[in-house]
Amino acid sequence: MKHFLSIADHTPDELHNLLDLAVQLKDEWRRGGNKPILKGKSLALVFQKPSLRTRVSFEMGMVHLGGYALYLSPNEIKMGGRESVPDVARVLSGYVDGIMARVFDHEHILQLAEYGSVPIINGLSDYNHPAQALADMLTALEYKGKLAGLKMAYVGDGNNVTRSLLFAAAKLGMHFSAAAPAGYQLSEDDLALGRQFAQDTLVEQGTDPVTAVTDADIIYTDVWTSMGQEAETQKRLQLFPPYQINQALVAKAKPDCIVMHCLPAHRGEEITDEVADGPNSVLFPQAENRMHAQKAILAALLT
Repeated sequence: MKHFLSIADHTPDELHNLLDLAVQLKDEWRRGGNKPILKGKSLALVFQKPSLRTRVSFEMGMVHLGGYALYLSPNEIKMGGRESVPDVARVLSGYVDGIMARVFDHEHILQLAEYGSVPIINGLSDYNHPAQALADMLTALEYKGKLAGLKMAYVGDGNNVTRSLLFAAAKLGMHFSAAAPAGYQLSEDDLALGRQFAQDTLVEQGTDPVTAVTDADIIYTDVWTSMGQEAETQKRLQLFPPYQINQALVAKAKPDCIVMHCLPAHRGEEITDEVADGPNSVLFPQAENRMHAQKAILAALLT
């Protein structure tokens, strides 16, 4: 494994190996701390978009494994503006052992991988969010004891998180059902690729949230308006209320379903307080698992 750019790039075996490694590293951390397997290694954290979880989880993941993380804020580089992406890739490759980038345009991730000479990790792009999806699969595995055969229902905007979840679910033997308003769904190309990855599992998409969550083991949602889409806020607030994850919708899923959200949550919009803080919610263990899943990525790429 040279880079971690998209779930679509990795085989089911590679994803299972990363999950196994994440489980081991999390257990080791809880038993007293991780071994310093990344001692002397450094990771540049390049941010075009700010984030609580992405920064802290990668930075502490490096610290726990004995390495060093260098945070570069959106204004420090202005990658793609003040300095070209290929030049940033070349310069940073001379200083650090790996680069994690959280960007708007997925093309910037691809250029970092093309022109850099160190491993590149996608911390989020407009195309996908693979580090999040790996943490989500780790969480599902912990709470359900398996992945194969589970049904994941995604309700809300068909975005970069949805796309990564589709690919991960398909590759790991899960059924995937999404519900979003027309015009806000995953593309037919996304669905076709997901079905190509799937073996004997279903990949479905529609507009009815009840259909999507019926008999679901996992219900997942995200904000209705993502960073960079602020101009669409009012339009989206009119379209998306039927897709709110509330107790009535959760009741349509399996009684022991888990509810997930990649955070930050706009409580009272895509999810209610009753659900976010309720017995089915795993929002905060899921957030913690960003660190443990990313430790596996870091260990796989930097050792």
